[in-house]
Amino acid sequence: MMTINKLKENLDYYIPNPKCELEYEKDYELVISVMLSAQCTDKRVNEVTKKLYKYELKEIANLSINDIENIIMPLGSYHKKAMYIHKIANILITKYNSIVPNNRKSLESMPGIGRKSSNVILSEIFNEPTFAVDTHVERVTKRLGLVNENDTPLIIEKKLCKIFNKNDYNKINHQILLFGRYYCKAKNPLCKNCKMNCKYKK
Repeated sequence: MMTINKLKENLDYYIPNPKCELEYEKDYELVISVMLSAQCTDKRVNEVTKKLYKYELKEIANLSINDIENIIMPLGSYHKKAMYIHKIANILITKYNSIVPNNRKSLESMPGIGRKSSNVILSEIFNEPTFAVDTHVERVTKRLGLVNENDTPLIIEKKLCKIFNKNDYNKINHQILLFGRYYCKAKNPLCKNCKMNCKYKK
């Protein structure tokens, strides 16, 4: 197994400038985009939010569910996600004065926002050190032997928090995610000449 320093060196090689690939300008836009990204690619989310974010938060809250559905229809589960968007907009306005709360419990009280999503929001908006374990992070960390095959996302999160320095959480989280998205893919991973020492490589 690689040392942690070697792993970090390799991540810096493959993903030197990691960043969130969801496109947003305002904090509430990230909240909505993170929710929309469930079972959907960031690229597809960015395509529909270009239209959605022409509206301000109060305008989104006043849109009908049908109007929102028509905008986000290219996404999966758009009926449910349209309702979530409407509810999130209204919650932010009525409970938080249109300001995204820096509080996990408050974030997770919003529809469609679970632990992984709240970790993304806390990291991206507030620079809170977190590990958001999505399918890419789960796959890569298991292939690299950092965690066990039967570990749940929550167990993986806790283990990664013990393995890495707290100051590195957000950077490494993005790097692992993007490494999984572009290199260590679920199907046809780019194993040839890969610098990583993992269980998957033939």
